[in-house]
Amino acid sequence: MKLLTGNDLKSGAVTWWTGSDWSIHVEHAADVGEHGESILQAEEGARRVNAPYIIDAVDTAEGPRPAHIKERVRALGPTVRPDLTLKPADPDAGDWVI
Repeated sequence: MKLLTGNDLKSGAVTWWTGSDWSIHVEHAADVGEHGESILQAEEGARRVNAPYIIDAVDTAEGPRPAHIKERVRALGPTVRPDLTLKPADPDAGDWVI
């Protein structure tokens, strides 16, 4: 499984490609599979996110999760302070889509 991630141009928030838009919630991320490079190029051209790139991910019961710890921290927040993590579909996180 492959996911496309980047950062919001205005806020700097970590964002995930949903298949049609961007979301701050990794569980909304869509598998870009073999189409990742073409989506990446189109989104770079659209300038909706900063520095988008493709990562490896695994499918879990909670939705897609990055395979590498660095990307998991980007997706869910610090590992040493669970009270600061971004909860899946947290209404207080401002579920905005770019």
